[in-house]
Amino acid sequence: MKSLVTVLKYALLLGLSGALMVYAVRGQDLSRIGQSIRSANYFWLGVTMTLSVLGYFSRAYRWQMQLAASRQRVPYWPVYHAMMVGYLANIVLPRMGEVIRCSVLRRTSGVPVEVSLGTVITERVIDVLVLALLLSAVLLLEFNKFWAFIQSLFADRYDSLAANRTVLLAVAGTAVAAALVFGFLLLRNLERLRQHALFVKVVAFVRGLLAGVFSVLRLENKWLFLLHTVFTWLVYYLMDYLAFFCFPETYNLDMKAALAVLTFGAFGMAAPVSGGIGVFHVLVQSTLLVYGIGKEAGIAYALVVHGAQTLLVVLMGGISFVVSAVQSGKSVGSEQVTVNSEQ
Repeated sequence: MKSLVTVLKYALLLGLSGALMVYAVRGQDLSRIGQSIRSANYFWLGVTMTLSVLGYFSRAYRWQMQLAASRQRVPYWPVYHAMMVGYLANIVLPRMGEVIRCSVLRRTSGVPVEVSLGTVITERVIDVLVLALLLSAVLLLEFNKFWAFIQSLFADRYDSLAANRTVLLAVAGTAVAAALVFGFLLLRNLERLRQHALFVKVVAFVRGLLAGVFSVLRLENKWLFLLHTVFTWLVYYLMDYLAFFCFPETYNLDMKAALAVLTFGAFGMAAPVSGGIGVFHVLVQSTLLVYGIGKEAGIAYALVVHGAQTLLVVLMGGISFVVSAVQSGKSVGSEQVTVNSEQ
């Protein structure tokens, strides 16, 4: 039954991605989109992919620093390969890549899953903070453009939301009440729960998780960690900006437009769908509309940029998957030899 629910969940998310892709190209000239993709200047796309590789290397080094701060000294390459396998998994299994990369690292290097998962959570929190800063910068720099776009987008829907305000408030109130009741029951039965074996295991897991989460506070070189964070996001920014030169329609867009594409595209990639498919394309297309880029050119840009990055992750992640599988086999073999020698 559980496996059926999992299959249905991923089928639903895949269907959502497909529906959003249909929405993005609905009513457009597909032949023009195809022509735009075929005539793109792929030299600049190659430059963005090279930058992307450097970004992955930097991000892996940053994760290694977090693991070291959690008292998990792991060589660089196992950390990098585990991370890339996780990115590869995210293309197929939305948001499961984080768990999978921690599982790979446990098999290849013996790092407890709860500790590495805690560092990944910290990594995601940092990404959210960076995204919040980027969104603030976009709204400060381009407030008039985006406000006019939002007004035109939601003008017809505001009255509908206002008419259903009572229902929305009732739903919010019910959710808050349910959370309070759950908290009360948890506190009331806390002593009984502490005697349960499953609860003890959960507490131990959470403690390991928190050790990874707060690893950033114990970093040996916080400035180097900050430098890698800035470098990673600078790479993302340059990738979106240089990709403008692939198409004549986006060639003259400035760096503020690239900042907007980076911000809303990142929100699309963070969505719980396979590799951001559909959500990324709609958000990037909509962002480019604000800057006067037609829907056909906007979706062509999104398809080429997303397709190139997906292809790169498949290539690099595939190599890392093979290497990690070999390393896992060696680790298992070493453990068996150790056990036999002890006997």
